[in-house]
Amino acid sequence: MLNINEILSYFPRKISSEINKRINGEQVLQDINLLEEIRIRSSKPLILKFTNKEDILENVITTQEEILEIVQHICNNSIYTYQNQICNGYITLKGGHRVGITGSVVIADGKVTNINYISSLNFRISKQIIGASSRILKYVLNVEENSVYNTLIISPPGVGKTTMLRDLVRKISNGMEQINYQGITVGLVDERGEIASMYKGVSQNEVGLRTDVLDNIPKWLGMQMLIRSMAPKVIVADEIGNKKDIEAINYAVCSGIKGIFTAHGKNIEDIQLNPEINKLINNHIFERLIFLDENKKGEVSKVYNLNKINAEYVLA
Repeated sequence: MLNINEILSYFPRKISSEINKRINGEQVLQDINLLEEIRIRSSKPLILKFTNKEDILENVITTQEEILEIVQHICNNSIYTYQNQICNGYITLKGGHRVGITGSVVIADGKVTNINYISSLNFRISKQIIGASSRILKYVLNVEENSVYNTLIISPPGVGKTTMLRDLVRKISNGMEQINYQGITVGLVDERGEIASMYKGVSQNEVGLRTDVLDNIPKWLGMQMLIRSMAPKVIVADEIGNKKDIEAINYAVCSGIKGIFTAHGKNIEDIQLNPEINKLINNHIFERLIFLDENKKGEVSKVYNLNKINAEYVLA
């Protein structure tokens, strides 16, 4: 059950009261657990985005002063402490929720150094779905060797691959007694804080008792650091794609470490258009390509078993 009060505590009382009325009041328009986003834009109505519709609060027009007040609450009245996160465009909250930030960006030497005149906030509600990886588990696990296959999970944005990846990490790390699978050490590179959702050094999502997390770090660098310092059996990262990511994955595999990664795409043709990922496929680094159904969250549409000369399995 979503603890909406945990999120509303960051809002001015006038705004939190209106949201509460809409969600918990006499006019219950939506199940609270369907809430995905709270979007706030300067001088515009507040929008509640649910799984199946948007609810525009026409009577809640947020001022820039109110947005600044919300940011102050998010940062515990110390914006300077959160400067690095702000420069990345988001802040992670207790509970794993994330707040996206836009405004006037200040750039120095090619790097973002600040975001001034913040104009929009997007509260993205974290939802941990235990069991989300059940449908892909059999394609990823190598039970005979108590390991995993080098796997790339592919889908368009918003289909649930990060939620699935999080649950997969938890199961691999904890182990599964029912199939005699012993938990193994996982190194998780959580560049944007979407998987473990670390808050002051504590994972807000359940990612397993044998999982070591590096967050707020480029994936390629995080992979190298985890391999050198934590001796993982499996490296996990979300949304790979650039040249340095691919070099780090090659380094991991050559070090005898398995990997589970995700990427954006709808089909094998989309993936092959990315020259860097295509190198990994052509070099037989991946043993499994798993495509998620873009129309059904959590469903698998197609699996390529690259151990069998690119054999393709089309699922019902």
